[in-house]
Amino acid sequence: MSASRAGDREGSKGPQDRSRAGGQGAGLAPRLYQRAFDILAAQIGDGVLAAGTRLTESGVAEQFDISRAPARRALAELERSGFVVKSEGRGYAVRKPSEGVSAHRTGVPAEEDLRLVSRPSWERIYAEVEDEIVGRISFASWRVNEAELARYYHVSRTVARDVVGRLQQRGVLRKDDRSRWYAPALTPEHVGELYELRSILEPVALTKAAPNMPLNFLAGMRAHLDEAIAHADAIEGPTLDRLEEEMHVTLLEYCGNRTLMQAITLPQSLLIAHRFLYRWTPRLFNTEPFLPEHMEIVRYLEAGNIPGAASALEHHLKVSSGRALARVDVIRREFRAESLPYLDRLDES
Repeated sequence: MSASRAGDREGSKGPQDRSRAGGQGAGLAPRLYQRAFDILAAQIGDGVLAAGTRLTESGVAEQFDISRAPARRALAELERSGFVVKSEGRGYAVRKPSEGVSAHRTGVPAEEDLRLVSRPSWERIYAEVEDEIVGRISFASWRVNEAELARYYHVSRTVARDVVGRLQQRGVLRKDDRSRWYAPALTPEHVGELYELRSILEPVALTKAAPNMPLNFLAGMRAHLDEAIAHADAIEGPTLDRLEEEMHVTLLEYCGNRTLMQAITLPQSLLIAHRFLYRWTPRLFNTEPFLPEHMEIVRYLEAGNIPGAASALEHHLKVSSGRALARVDVIRREFRAESLPYLDRLDES
């Protein structure tokens, strides 16, 4: 991600990501470059890749069946961690392992399982594109150029179109009056409108979902909230993101109304933005305000008081808008957005 804090070009990755590139948030699947980094680091540490072996962007991309962007990132992280050095020719040369270099073995698969999971072409770059866009909408609105997107990631226009279409489905992108794709900025007006829509639709979905929840679902939600509240002083962004997902997506999907859930998709694009906001501002408040609010909803559901739960959810969403804007304001003050060829800044937010 190219948006960065105080000139740090590492961008949207949180401090825990910068300090151990091969790591991952608890319970979250690692991104493609992280998985490639882990495997290559382990091979270098074990001597499978001997000192002097040359690694290139195209070679890594082909080996792991990924696009060149995550391959490039994996190699950059290997260099940063001391596993490789820039080669005099093209690519990087493996350094001789030393005691000070860790093999980063967390989650590394067996040697015979070196290829990452093969996925449709658009999926191989989607997460990175989404991350780049969402990390910038705190600053401004951005127009997306399909042709430049395809060129940047070395994929076909069809793949780029698939990525853009998925971003539209998830509410990240819209079309302007000239049918051009853009990502709207997280302005107070836009955030307020999305939360207003969520406060109308989500309580309806909750009312329909409550009778359909599995018996142990609420117990699981309570346990997760109890754990988060007990360790609120050390809570991290991925945990906040999972709790939001559990309340506002997993639970509501039990409503059984696909049309209603599709209608909720647009305003819930905020949840995608929150992944970035939580990553950088996990402890903006002394105690995360939404935790007791989520717990109140769970208590109503446990008591069989569905109208009370729906009312508590509506209140939670109405008061959440200001907190979201407070996080956006931190990002706007402390980060800067670096240029990408497929994104054009439209206005100041």
